Amino acid sequence: MGVLNITPDSFSDGGKYFSQKSAFDRATQIIEEGADIIDIGGESSRPGAEPISESEELRRVMPIVEKIASRFSIPISIDTYKSSVARSCIEIGASIINDISAMQFDPKMIKVAKDSGAFVILMHMKGSPKNMQDLPEYKDVISEIITFFKNRLNEVTLGKIDLEKIIIDPGIGFGKSVIHNYTILRDLNAMNVLGFPILIGTSRKSFIGKTLNLPESERFEGTAASVTAAILNGARIVRVHDIKKIKRVVSITDSIKDVGREL
Repeated sequence: MGVLNITPDSFSDGGKYFSQKSAFDRATQIIEEGADIIDIGGESSRPGAEPISESEELRRVMPIVEKIASRFSIPISIDTYKSSVARSCIEIGASIINDISAMQFDPKMIKVAKDSGAFVILMHMKGSPKNMQDLPEYKDVISEIITFFKNRLNEVTLGKIDLEKIIIDPGIGFGKSVIHNYTILRDLNAMNVLGFPILIGTSRKSFIGKTLNLPESERFEGTAASVTAAILNGARIVRVHDIKKIKRVVSITDSIKDVGREL
């Protein structure tokens, strides 16, 4: 999954693709580099981020979603927790809802997902982007995330969303300390008990920067290592910025993971 942030303030690439031309040029590059999915977001979810209005989010993402959908066949994911934004983008070509709140911030999101038949990514987050990194605490981060998903899946089941279209994301960096993030990557296999494909987004995140004492622009190797660990421990989708290079990492990791399976 290739990341396209149409924001002025995302943690890694805020402002780089804020104009319509730069956003579409970047989308084209993401597709040419071999992404299987493009994830488009118009509101930053970095720690401390302030929410934006529905109208502003629509203004940022709608033209790009429509343009990509009309010119390419790649599945489009809309990164939003607002049901109206998800609905509008699905109507013009998006087919995946990537909701950082697991459809908690806007209860209408469940109906949008059900009525549209879109795939849904449910992410775990403690708090909101504005306060999620204010000393997050867990007694057992893995078991608490699993319990969270079980509860959310009960709500989704009541909403009659097709369970075969659900993907779960433990939310690396969303209300987690550095050690919480590493624990999730190490013990990710435990989440397979839920029976849903797992998405992991570690790309350029602060836990890598804190470990290596490096800025966002120099976190590729750390990202590659975390992607490898995630795949070996059960991740099915990786959400990244450096598509071309990470595709190579994924290819080797898959070869390690799958060796002998054909025998």
